[in-house]
Amino acid sequence: MQNAISALDTELVRLAYQAGQVIMEVYASPIAVTTKADKSPVTEADQKAEDVILAGLRKLAPQIPILAEESVAKGDVPEIGTSFFLVDPLDGTKEFISRNGEFTVNIGLIENGVPVFGVVYAPAIDEMYFGRVGHGAMFATMKTSLPWTGLAHATPIKTRVTPIEGATVLASRSHCDAETEAFIAKTKVTQLVSAGSSLKFCRVASGAADLYPRFGRTMEWDTAAGHAVLLAAGGKVITTDGKPLTYGKKSRGFDNPAFIASA
Repeated sequence: MQNAISALDTELVRLAYQAGQVIMEVYASPIAVTTKADKSPVTEADQKAEDVILAGLRKLAPQIPILAEESVAKGDVPEIGTSFFLVDPLDGTKEFISRNGEFTVNIGLIENGVPVFGVVYAPAIDEMYFGRVGHGAMFATMKTSLPWTGLAHATPIKTRVTPIEGATVLASRSHCDAETEAFIAKTKVTQLVSAGSSLKFCRVASGAADLYPRFGRTMEWDTAAGHAVLLAAGGKVITTDGKPLTYGKKSRGFDNPAFIASA
């Protein structure tokens, strides 16, 4: 990063790590699945991780409103101002249930509609990504079975220039659709990789891939943290009309339009 990692950013990363520990405790046992009103699956891990994150955020930054997936599903939608947190305690619940490891903890901070900080933690595969726009993005290997040791071992990541022979394109493992397939068909692609959850943003941010198109429905808490990491790493996320993807879209129910994340 251009500057030292701030105390707040360090604590936000630590909070994601703590949520990951709770998730992995549930992951180690038989997973009970229930269904929310929107027919999406939810597990004990979703709620336990959110409880950890909400308690931590309220202690760290009590003045900043929080939009969190499970709370919103229960009707708890606070008034938001120019700054607010977006929390998805367990993105990729289907991946969690199928035990493929591609699920993440997500905490994003929004200012004036733009994600300015994000942390994405994949506890089953020990991958921690975080970044603050204007300061850079970082990666650290972090195991939930080991004590927290801080971020001294984190290393910078950045997007790459798309190879002249073609792009590596990421598609959702659980939500690929005809529009995505049509986009891929029109793109010079050397490799198509399926991946789950917000890890797709991080793969682009770290230079492992070049494009992540998403035409299916997503919610703001699904994308904010990964979006921030990608912006911090030098990438961008635009809607299909070429405008930056923004946040705080209350009139839409906080869902996103189609978008393309790229290096």
